[in-house]
Amino acid sequence: MDKTYIIAEAGVNHNGDINLARQLIDAAAEARVNCIKFQTFKTSQLVSKYAQKAEYQKKTDIKNETQFDMLKKLELSFDDFYELKNYSEMKGLDFCSTSFDIESTEFLAKLHMPFWKIPSGEVTNLPYIIKIAKYNEPMIMSTGMCTMEEIEFIVKIIRKYNNQELTLLHCNTEYPTPFEDVNLKAMNTMKDKFNVRVGYSDHTKGIEVPIAAVALGAKVIEKHFTLSRHMEGPDHKASLEPNELKEMVTSIRNIEKALGLEEKKVSQSENKNKCIARKSIVAKKVLERAMSLLKKI
Repeated sequence: MDKTYIIAEAGVNHNGDINLARQLIDAAAEARVNCIKFQTFKTSQLVSKYAQKAEYQKKTDIKNETQFDMLKKLELSFDDFYELKNYSEMKGLDFCSTSFDIESTEFLAKLHMPFWKIPSGEVTNLPYIIKIAKYNEPMIMSTGMCTMEEIEFIVKIIRKYNNQELTLLHCNTEYPTPFEDVNLKAMNTMKDKFNVRVGYSDHTKGIEVPIAAVALGAKVIEKHFTLSRHMEGPDHKASLEPNELKEMVTSIRNIEKALGLEEKKVSQSENKNKCIARKSIVAKKVLERAMSLLKKI
């Protein structure tokens, strides 16, 4: 089977510090993911100065700051992203960043990323979706907070402008996502309905659900990670630490091996045990006729 494409979502867990961003790249490379992804935005074009924080962001707010103030501290410059792309590729990783405004989108187009990643919050942002679709390059779109009708509408819009590969990621936009709200089986419902490659963008605690998603057929896994969950910032507490990211990748690769092919056959490792494990016919007592024949040999 094709290997699952694993995206380590660094997001804004660099806390606006390019040196921390490089360390995240190092950790992702050591975990042997396929891609590291960041977020590119201009705060002034993304939120107003009066925008409220999400509930999960308020839980990590120790300074009672606004959404604008929080994001401004997490903003990296366009020059920073040139450097991070080069550093990622030097480490053997694909580089991607999600844009959240038109100016950032136009900038990222210059970086020639392997795909565009559409976050759940932008699924209903038609000017943004159409602009990216018109680049006619592969797109991966998260579907948190979406109904099937909304997904159907936006898939039609994308296909109108884009003939390249589209991948839909099942997702739940809560940090962390309660296990009872994951609804993982919906992933393959999207696959069947829209005839697309599917995957899973995970916000649960731990690594069980993304591993289960791979067993169910996910071709892409995206997972937030951080250098430490004790760091200050909105996404750290719902992220994996480096050793956990490494464990997730190892587990996914093991599951891929275990899934194998659809053919039922005797494996090489078990074949040697057939003569020992299977029953054979043995006489309970000495057979005189057999013994006489043996003596003549």
